[in-house]
Amino acid sequence: MNFLAHIFLSFNDDEVSLGNFFADSIPGNKYTHLPERVQKGIKLHRHIDTFTDAHPTVRLSTKKLHQNYSHYSGIIVDIFYDHFLAKNWNQYSEVPLADFVANFYALLKANYAILPEATKHMMPYMIQENWIVNYANLEGIERVLNGMNRRTKNKSKMNFAILDLNEHYQEFEKEFTSFFRELIDFSKQTYHSL
Repeated sequence: MNFLAHIFLSFNDDEVSLGNFFADSIPGNKYTHLPERVQKGIKLHRHIDTFTDAHPTVRLSTKKLHQNYSHYSGIIVDIFYDHFLAKNWNQYSEVPLADFVANFYALLKANYAILPEATKHMMPYMIQENWIVNYANLEGIERVLNGMNRRTKNKSKMNFAILDLNEHYQEFEKEFTSFFRELIDFSKQTYHSL
């Protein structure tokens, strides 16, 4: 899953959401200096990723992309799924998406000192261009895919994945909806057990 899902699946626990958000920037066990609940967020993030990568419904989604994007297929599906979460946000949260994201940006700023360097570098662009709110529209997803392609020095060709999203839109959305209900239940159980 991508940024929005990880923040949402922190269940309104600020410190957990920080760790869940920036876990990919933390190698191995290099997080023991962080507050305990931030560490919990990092662990939760990793459980979510393991569950997601192994799930048969997610594999249905990645299979549609594998021929064109190889090992980047999983990253693309994460981005697609965040689009469907943002687009259908009011089915999952009573807090409007713009408010939810603004609160999270404020949380990042308030905890700037503990953010990994990669997150500190990315944060101004993410906030200025409001990446997470813009996941809700196809133009926002296209910008994200273009940016990801640039980061791979055009090797991934992820910029073309917007065409795949349009071609299989209803299938991807159905797969996301089916999977995400299971992921919420799994994440709640994991959150309470960590």
